[in-house]
Amino acid sequence: EKMSVATAAAYHVEACVIGAGVIGIAVARALAQAGKEVLLLDRAPLIGSETSARNSEVIHAGLYYPPGSLKGRFCVRGKHLLYDYCESRHVSYKQCGKLVVATNEIQWTQDLPRIKEQAIANGAGDIELYSREEVQELEPQVECFGALWSPTTGVLDSHSFMVSLLADAEENGATLALNSKVENGSITPDGIITLEVDGTIISCDVLVNSAGLWADEIARLIHSDKDGWQPPRQFYAKGNYFRLEGVKMPFHHLVYPMPEAAGGLGVHATIDWSGNSVKFGPDVEWFPPDATPDSLDLTPDPTRSEAFYAAIRKYWPDLPDDALVPDYAGIRPKLSHPDVSTGFPVDFFIAGSDEHGVPGLTHLLGMESPGLTSSMAIAEYVKEMLTAGT
Repeated sequence: EKMSVATAAAYHVEACVIGAGVIGIAVARALAQAGKEVLLLDRAPLIGSETSARNSEVIHAGLYYPPGSLKGRFCVRGKHLLYDYCESRHVSYKQCGKLVVATNEIQWTQDLPRIKEQAIANGAGDIELYSREEVQELEPQVECFGALWSPTTGVLDSHSFMVSLLADAEENGATLALNSKVENGSITPDGIITLEVDGTIISCDVLVNSAGLWADEIARLIHSDKDGWQPPRQFYAKGNYFRLEGVKMPFHHLVYPMPEAAGGLGVHATIDWSGNSVKFGPDVEWFPPDATPDSLDLTPDPTRSEAFYAAIRKYWPDLPDDALVPDYAGIRPKLSHPDVSTGFPVDFFIAGSDEHGVPGLTHLLGMESPGLTSSMAIAEYVKEMLTAGT
């Protein structure tokens, strides 16, 4: 049955990338620039319309990730690539810097010095500890015991960034197919990868599964042999955002509390790249472990505002009542869940042929934050994996 699928392939393409979010587009661009014929598929009518469109648009410095993790490595490398790219392509960005504030004594004496050491181990740049007085000079409205100052953190216009990456990919011969849903996939006994896309069978030599929230589902379609390699399950955590209304902009830098045990970076204040608005978020709201991507509600939950006021007032006590308005929500694909023991580290997972034994096939799983910052570094890595020896 599977053989007949391969022989009946209507089209053959050298390389397919599933998912036109920021990472998929960056991968398509890298493969096209390496001389591959690339088809970039997305089920949606627009590029970057899921996780890539629903985040803080922050260029992360790489402060928090464990040294040696893929997140730490790709975030630091990706940040440099991203700033250089935005500068050379005139993509709007602002290297505004970020304060991570300590709102109690323990955070100031124990937690911040630990984050500083980790950030330096990651190569995250010139990280400094600022006293309460130094913080107030930068941000008079912020109340804290002291803070970590990260000068290389910034914000960017992520949509323009994706449009620019896509233009590069297309200039190098890549083809984008929107409204193109991958319905099935298989690997023939002789190693040919085939996909069924809206009823059309396509075969390819190289396949990168960058399907974001759907990446594990796509991987399960392709690895349908239950005795063979099976991809890890993705779980989903919603992040709600609120915007500030009717109040003069309180901050000119990003202001973050300490990272949360729940798996987020705390309810932080981000300014947008145009510098005219402030939003707060995201929080961490776990969906049940068996939730599927199409069942996830993307409406921001207004009842979470109470927790937002409490969290923000720890570092901005003058936040007025009724100043927060629900803005939007995003979903993080994660490889762990508080109610399930998976044994997976909290990191990106890139499954190449070393994992599953299929040459030319790469799955990108758990691509949450700092995916945007890391996108060009992940693309560089995947391209090197797939073009080594050719």
